[in-house]
Amino acid sequence: MDAYEYKAILISDFTLDNFAGYLNNDECSPRIQSIMAPFGQVMQVLMNENLDCWKTALELGIVWTRPEAVIDAFNKTLQFEDVRIEEILTQVDAYCQALQGLQQRLRWVFIPTWILPAYHRGLGALDLRANGGITHALMHMNLRLAQNLNDVPNCVVLDGQKWIASSGPKAFNTKLWYLGKIPFANDVFKAAVKDIKAGVRGLSGKGKKLIILDLDETLWGGVVGDVGWQNIVLGGHDPVGEALVDFQTELKALKNRGILLAVVSKNEESIALEAIEKHPEMVLKEEDLAGWKINWQDKAQNIVELVEELSLGLDAAVFIDDNPVERARVGAALPDVFVPDWPKDKLLYRQTLLSLDCFDSGFISSEDRQRTKMYTAERQRSQLKSTVGSLDEWLKTLHTQVIVEPLNDTNVGRVTQLFNKTNQLNLSTRRMTSAELSMWTSGERRRLFVFRVSDKFGDAGLTGILSMEVQQETLQIVDFILSCRVMGRHIEETMLSIAMGYGRAQGLKQVYARYIPTKKNKPCFDFLLNSGLARGPEDIFSWDLSQEYLTPPHIEVIRCPR
Repeated sequence: MDAYEYKAILISDFTLDNFAGYLNNDECSPRIQSIMAPFGQVMQVLMNENLDCWKTALELGIVWTRPEAVIDAFNKTLQFEDVRIEEILTQVDAYCQALQGLQQRLRWVFIPTWILPAYHRGLGALDLRANGGITHALMHMNLRLAQNLNDVPNCVVLDGQKWIASSGPKAFNTKLWYLGKIPFANDVFKAAVKDIKAGVRGLSGKGKKLIILDLDETLWGGVVGDVGWQNIVLGGHDPVGEALVDFQTELKALKNRGILLAVVSKNEESIALEAIEKHPEMVLKEEDLAGWKINWQDKAQNIVELVEELSLGLDAAVFIDDNPVERARVGAALPDVFVPDWPKDKLLYRQTLLSLDCFDSGFISSEDRQRTKMYTAERQRSQLKSTVGSLDEWLKTLHTQVIVEPLNDTNVGRVTQLFNKTNQLNLSTRRMTSAELSMWTSGERRRLFVFRVSDKFGDAGLTGILSMEVQQETLQIVDFILSCRVMGRHIEETMLSIAMGYGRAQGLKQVYARYIPTKKNKPCFDFLLNSGLARGPEDIFSWDLSQEYLTPPHIEVIRCPR
């Protein structure tokens, strides 16, 4: 459970007390405590940062409005006055400009889309027509809202219509509106809280990164060791077989988003892998799996070993198994692993997977899409390592290339993601949004370099961050971050050599780095102890720039211009 508590401001033209109650008291991570902006003063609150409500330290904003309350042209449309869609969208643009002003005041802003009650029929069957259709106007407004805020990293537009759909016909209650200016039933507010918390987890790097799957009766029907791969239930003209193919298809879609897939199964490994390789309707193949433990050992122990091999924490994993006994065992032994309840009915597998709210992320990068391929390449490196005598000999065989580039519009999304997800080799464990990161690096005496790593087995992508600040005659390394995928391959020393080279080029005398300990970043401390830097009081590590810090000889460094 994440003990951190976020402070949020609720901005609305309607009563949000019930929503605030659910938000403040929901026990799911993260904890959020909210304050109310002045009721019904949406534009005033957005535009005036000197109001009392902004004097509290806040991180989150939720701006939830009715369309007719903030877009006057739409209100006229509801009265069937003659209003052109261009006039409506111009007012939407102005509203978005006001929302963008929050990005300097808040870490993240959540904006639910605009909704009309289902009982409002508008023009009935003709309501999607351009000439006066209310639904037509509202769809264009929501699309414009999403388009305008798409490139504002810390403004997140949420699909409020999903909350209505999940709440059914009781989503709206006109009596609540007239009695308390509450447009929605409590089920809508509960669904909104769930979505917003999932969004915060994703944006803060707390989304799950790994799905660990059972095989028999989970990925396919039947026990492969008993019936043989030819006779397992998968695909074909069979409702269960079709449902399991669809389940595997959705798992593969998650893999394409950057979620790793792995297998822990009680089976004979050769028999299970043969089924994966040979069955004609098997969607998931060996190359889709980041790893597996297929044996007769305790699944909890296998999960621990597998997660360790993948250099992840147990809190990054989700375990899916049809057997309630196995789920109970893993849930009790490994409380950090998320073990969702799983239906007995295989026809519900796909729906249950799609309904999980633990895979949200703030950004999907090219590295995410290639993540499984990167782990496959890492397996090949490990196999090579076992055949080569010394570490240095092994590293020479990799032909490692490191590309150094500055922060720019192309890489800022992935850099922000790495900032907020990396825990182990992380000097200061700062957490920053894209906007905060760009603002920090705009300082004249500050520099930030990013590192891309590749070798003969493949491209590991953007895996390192080095930020520095000049302070008189010294250079402080503020952030030193490296993905666990490339740790121990002398990328760390290469990054230090870049820092030392920059300091020498600026005519400075010393470089130092202050290690700030957390529960997870001891690998960073261990590296610094063996890096050659001098350790001083308060875990400050320093280097005298009168001496050159050499780049490891087997690393080829390529510098990209600003």
